Amino acid sequence: MNSQTILIAGAFSVIAYALVSGVFLAFSGVVMPSLAASSPTGAIQSMQIINRKVFPTLFMVLLIGMAVVSPLLVGWVLWQGAGPAGPWILAAGSSYIVGVFIVSLVFNVPMNERLHRMDPQGAIADAYWRRYVPGWTFWNTIRWVASAISAACMLMAVLTLS
Repeated sequence: MNSQTILIAGAFSVIAYALVSGVFLAFSGVVMPSLAASSPTGAIQSMQIINRKVFPTLFMVLLIGMAVVSPLLVGWVLWQGAGPAGPWILAAGSSYIVGVFIVSLVFNVPMNERLHRMDPQGAIADAYWRRYVPGWTFWNTIRWVASAISAACMLMAVLTLS
């Protein structure tokens, strides 16, 4: 890849990382506190619906797309180098891979899958919900911070390249 291609990929990545971060921020700052203030049954039903409705969205395209693009960018820097932009690209990609993709796979997705299988009106679901909200929100906050770091680092890379 030439530097013009990396510049274009970097600019797209800044936007994608920032959009992903914004969705995660909205969940940690507004959605989860709102659901936590609701009745457990209604909140569980709402989260189950959210978790089903999220799949056919642009958010998922960006979330998964950047999980593919980030390692490619990191690999490109490790293989070809990128001059002064290289460390910024490595930081952006690594932050996303670890702080967003791996955290999602190891923490948030399994918690969502477990919640999905529960009867929202059951005592087990009620008890799980009380652990789910703070745990899920903690890991989601890691995701929004990591994707914001990715956006900022990639912006620095783009500014370095231009």
